[in-house]
This record gives sequence, C-alpha cells and structure tokens, in this order.
Amino acid sequence: MSRKQKPPKQPVPPLGVWAPVVALAWVIPGGGHLYLKRNARGVILMASVLVTFVAGLLMRGMLFQPETGDLLTTIIYTGGFIGNLAAGLPYFLTVWLGYAQPDVAGMVHDYGTKFLVAAGLMNVLAMVDAFEIAAGRKD
Repeated sequence: MSRKQKPPKQPVPPLGVWAPVVALAWVIPGGGHLYLKRNARGVILMASVLVTFVAGLLMRGMLFQPETGDLLTTIIYTGGFIGNLAAGLPYFLTVWLGYAQPDVAGMVHDYGTKFLVAAGLMNVLAMVDAFEIAAGRKD
C-alpha cells in the first residue's frame, strides 16, 4: 500500500512581494486581484462583497463595536467587530458617514447584521486568495 506524499512546504516570499497586494485587497474588496491583473476575479469578488455589505445596510443591520462583559459577549462582539472591519473601505465609509443602527429585535435586522459580518469574511477569503496568487502558489 503506497501513501500519497505531501508536497514540500514552499517558503513564504519576502514581505514586499505580497504585503501591498494583501493590504490593497483588504482596503478595496477585489483590489488585490485587480492589481494582480486578475480582473474578472477581482470584479466578481468586489461585487460579491459590496452587494452583501449593502444588503446588510439596507436591512438595517448593526455594526459591531468591541464590548466587554462576560466571556461570550466579549467573543461575539469582538469577533463581529473584526468581521465588520475586514470589509475594508465599505466599513470605514459607513462609519464615517455616521451609520449607527442600534441592535433592535427583528429577523430582518438580525439578518442584516449577519450580512455585514459575512461581507467582511468574504473579503478575508479574497485576501487569502490574493496572497496565494502574489506568493506564486496559485494561478
């Protein structure tokens, strides 16, 4: 019985190769891919993140702020904040323009809050993909 061999680990390229791409991918959803000349993928990622984020706003979802208290509250609110922050420029513009929907009861508002966090998490996946392309690990 033969075992499948794992491919050797590739070293991480120098910081200057991938950090600007990942930073751009964070600030502008899809921007890292556009910078790397992966235009179709960049536009699809940009549209996905922006549509999800705007849908969350239209549902009057709440943007998380870090909050302390019991352990579960701290984890949920800090994790939600990181998820919102990961959306990059859409999050910063929304906060700068004064959007401050309170946490209200209701299914639509709750879904909106989840959409806002999901947009940030999708952008994290786009950032990882941009890193993999910039590092030469993926086409």
